[in-house]
Amino acid sequence: MGDVLLRSVLLERVADARRAGRTIAFANGCFDLLHVGHVRYLDAAAQEADVLIVAINDDESVRALKGKGRPILPAAARAELVAALRCVDFVVIFPESTVGPLLEAIRPDVHCKGTDYTLDSVPERDVVRGYGGRIAIVGDPKDHSTRDLLARIAESPR
Repeated sequence: MGDVLLRSVLLERVADARRAGRTIAFANGCFDLLHVGHVRYLDAAAQEADVLIVAINDDESVRALKGKGRPILPAAARAELVAALRCVDFVVIFPESTVGPLLEAIRPDVHCKGTDYTLDSVPERDVVRGYGGRIAIVGDPKDHSTRDLLARIAESPR
């Protein structure tokens, strides 16, 4: 099981991993109602380096991104669920509207994004390229989403 860490502690753990010669992969998202697409994305991200860090949007940023009624689960619960996946080493919750500042602080070797992105459409591509990191598009085709899952639940007979 991975650890849910404060940013300051995470930076210490990253420094320790680098001193030990380990490479760092980074993935991020809301992870509201964990589903198979999330698991496949994170498992593929973990294959890109020795250590996988997952950054989770805080509740306010999820509301801004996803709208009314979201998140379904609070950030602490989402972080604990993601940390429970065996492929995840560290989880951090971030309040910013983008992961750019966190990427700048951590400078992972590889920034992993799902297959709904291309190398040219990753919002943080300039940040990652600026410090010499690489971007990997990982996971299975984007045919799973929390939004679709919630719609199916709402439509199901009671």
